[in-house]
Amino acid sequence: MIRKRVRSGALARSRHALPDAADASARAAVGDAAAGSPPGAGTQLDETAQRVVRDSFTMPLADYALIGSLKVKCLGMGIAVKKSELLRAGLHALTRISDQNFAEVVSAVESVKTGRPPGKKRKKSKRAKITR
Repeated sequence: MIRKRVRSGALARSRHALPDAADASARAAVGDAAAGSPPGAGTQLDETAQRVVRDSFTMPLADYALIGSLKVKCLGMGIAVKKSELLRAGLHALTRISDQNFAEVVSAVESVKTGRPPGKKRKKSKRAKITR
């Protein structure tokens, strides 16, 4: 009889399972926002038990430089902040403004092409190919 090995730790949490969890949390946040309550108010997870989602996005260089200047501003006020914390703070600030102001802010942001910016081509891996 062959016994199956049970995967534990990082192997059990494959990235294929993340979209379902991310979609569920996004649906919960949208549902909370639609109901007029702050995002996450209806969830039963503790702050320490919340899952995080890793994502990447494209933005103009000027906007990226703005992140750096806001980080410097925070340091001047004695607040050490990471890029992700600063972006999350901006999201929370957007949820607190009126619909009219929100529409103005969002429409003022230029649309950019998604994907990786043009540049160097990625080098091929130097793994040995197995020939049979």
